[in-house]
Amino acid sequence: MCLPPEKASELKQIIHNHLLRMDVHGRIREVLAETIKDDEGSVHRPLSEGDFVRALQRRGIIDDVMRDLHFTQQSAPNIDAESPSKPAGHHVDQDSMHVKKTNLDPSRRYLYLQVLGGKAFLEHLQDSEPLPGQVCPTFTLYLHFRNQRFRSKPVPCACEPDLKEGFLLEIHRDSFGDGSKMVDATAMLSMCDAVHLVLIKTDTSGETTLISSYFLDWRMVLGSPSCKTCFAVEMMGVGNESKIPAGVLTVSLELFPPLQETLNTDIIVTQQSLERQRTAEKERLFLVYAKQWWREFLEIRQSHQSKLVKIFAQDENGVNRPVCSYVRVLRAGRLLESPRQAARFVSLLAHERASVVGGGGKQEQWCTLMAFLCRGKGDCEDHATLLCSLLLGFGLDAYVCVGTKVNSGPHTWVLTRGTDGSITFWESLTAHRYLHRPIDPDAPPLVPQPKPSSPYRTVGCVFNHQTLLANCQPSDALELCVFDFQNQSRWKAMSEEALKSVCAPGSTFSLPPLPPLCASSLDPAEVSNHLELEMRFLVSEHRKDLDLATVWDDHLSYLLSSALSAYEMERCTGVSCGNEEFQDAVRRAVPDGHTFKGFPIHFLHRNARRAFATCLRSPFCEEIVCCRGDHVRLAVRVRVFVYPENACAVWMMFACKYRSVL
Repeated sequence: MCLPPEKASELKQIIHNHLLRMDVHGRIREVLAETIKDDEGSVHRPLSEGDFVRALQRRGIIDDVMRDLHFTQQSAPNIDAESPSKPAGHHVDQDSMHVKKTNLDPSRRYLYLQVLGGKAFLEHLQDSEPLPGQVCPTFTLYLHFRNQRFRSKPVPCACEPDLKEGFLLEIHRDSFGDGSKMVDATAMLSMCDAVHLVLIKTDTSGETTLISSYFLDWRMVLGSPSCKTCFAVEMMGVGNESKIPAGVLTVSLELFPPLQETLNTDIIVTQQSLERQRTAEKERLFLVYAKQWWREFLEIRQSHQSKLVKIFAQDENGVNRPVCSYVRVLRAGRLLESPRQAARFVSLLAHERASVVGGGGKQEQWCTLMAFLCRGKGDCEDHATLLCSLLLGFGLDAYVCVGTKVNSGPHTWVLTRGTDGSITFWESLTAHRYLHRPIDPDAPPLVPQPKPSSPYRTVGCVFNHQTLLANCQPSDALELCVFDFQNQSRWKAMSEEALKSVCAPGSTFSLPPLPPLCASSLDPAEVSNHLELEMRFLVSEHRKDLDLATVWDDHLSYLLSSALSAYEMERCTGVSCGNEEFQDAVRRAVPDGHTFKGFPIHFLHRNARRAFATCLRSPFCEEIVCCRGDHVRLAVRVRVFVYPENACAVWMMFACKYRSVL
């Protein structure tokens, strides 16, 4: 690592002071005396430096020094552009001024990735420099590497954004029993896991946009003589702009500790070429099989041509991948407690279709899971594949359904099969659940038939991480569909071996790795209090414009909490509870001859002004906020329920009580 002279001298002084404090020199003299004494009894030979080092290792002095020597990381407001950034911890708050320590395990190897700045983000060429304190759009860079996720501090959007950040990535050895061994160059060469870089733009209202999604092959550092390399990464756009550069990031890679012997560059290039060839051959064979399978499906019935059977889907980079590769078994650890809570979490991620420049209707774009989570919103396909992955992690037999909705176009949702044969539909956008009861077309006319309970009209195919089945029943109408997947006359299955060859984890070089879910970094009480104070201010200002005084009833505001908690619990579990206690408390808080009115509302964002504008569009809320009368008392309560990935369920309730005057 290259350091400026003043930094190098400062580092030497720190190490020197540390050695003095541990009295390392005295301990070394003792070892030296013992080594010479032990050597006197043996054949006389000159003692080498290696003999002394081995003696120091046997006494554990070197281990003691390395264990106690920590380098602190401190985020400084002015960072010298020539000095490298220091490693960032896992999802750390880069704005914090607290001193952080990075402990390096001497038995592990690390990859230190530095982003040294950005340039050529031409979309922001005309942007002016933001004034101090001015709110402006920002860039945030997210990373995922071998089950580790990181986030940079947000920087103002510019043609040359000041993206300067360091990330310390641990390189693991996956073999059983070798977790404590130092991974060598040969083992690292066989690791085809890329570093996934996702660049997100956040505008002044909090809306996010996916700018670029890039997979960085880091193994070129294995051939660098100093185990350090620096290069430019061209970040391409997404969707229709996937062939157009969005900008350039300057990236530096360094291995810790450095390799004793680096690899020949030709070996690295040959390995990468062989991986690409194997992947291309697997994908070619699967495409040949998929075409044959599709021809066989069309020969069953002519009407199958119009059924929604999805075999391939384009990701944000315009790469066609089998739909089964978008679903994995995803376990959330202790972040989510049940399948229904998982459904609630997925429904809190906003729904937004991929934008299209000009007309032409909907653009289909299935995002990789990392891009979807970083952006915090996506289309129904992104929600359905994430929910299916989480339900598989909870041990359910889950599938993604591709079909249509009533009075709508193509849609995807999730299906689970119970051990008793029951079929449940899960709407990933709302967390609603529907029990499927098919109609029997052969039943006598007088036999009562179940009424459709779900909003879905047709289903063309279902799939998960290892199965794809096309609906070959006479009608694809959902109300007539029987989900007996073992019956080949109703469902045509694709070969599981063929799917495994291109969709199983590690099967191909191009398959994106599965990122873990991250816990929320928000404090729900703090966020709730802040948002509630903002809402009180907005209500008071609105009433002031109407020449109305505002008197708050803090006790009534507090009583609204139980109602908001019950609403969120009902969304999670489907069970309503606590309503009786809330009604009883309100009756006690409202005197005789007074009237109480309340209006609850739910949001997926924490923008107070945007939420207040939405509330005023409701005549019920406007009636409360603009209440006139005798002895008017107002109340507002905000409860923010946090979920993984900083997803939030924001509940607000406006209320008022006043004396009725006839």
